[in-house]
Amino acid sequence: MDEYEVYEKECQEIRETNEELLELFEKDMMDKGLADKTINRHLSNVDFYINEYMLREDAMPMEDGVGMLDMFLGDFFIRKCMWSTPASIKSTAASIKKFYRCMLDHGKIGKDEYEYLCSVIKEKMEEWQATCAIYNDPDQETPFAMPDMFF
Repeated sequence: MDEYEVYEKECQEIRETNEELLELFEKDMMDKGLADKTINRHLSNVDFYINEYMLREDAMPMEDGVGMLDMFLGDFFIRKCMWSTPASIKSTAASIKKFYRCMLDHGKIGKDEYEYLCSVIKEKMEEWQATCAIYNDPDQETPFAMPDMFF
């Protein structure tokens, strides 16, 4: 097997595992009484993160996503997803946070990983949203604090 075939095989195995994790996440949300529309939005956001972003360059399992959120929401999502807005960044972060909370609740990640993810979201949200607003419309005045990288 060549390198690409190995990568594809690893990605397929991860996708199968991810499907089981998404089903677990969906069941938890249904048990909590969330509306179908809300459940579908969360599933779509998380599916994109774990099955598209995390498998695009290397075969990375869900657990690695805890440390990749800043690169995803602070750069890739803003530049590569035409639907990125400050509001969609917040919504996507909320979905990912809920997903990883579910993973914590089911013993798939540790408490430290979950707390790290939450701290990144809290510390970086304003910067991600400001960067997105500027990227989408460089002439727009943004209501968010400007990240240091723009000075």
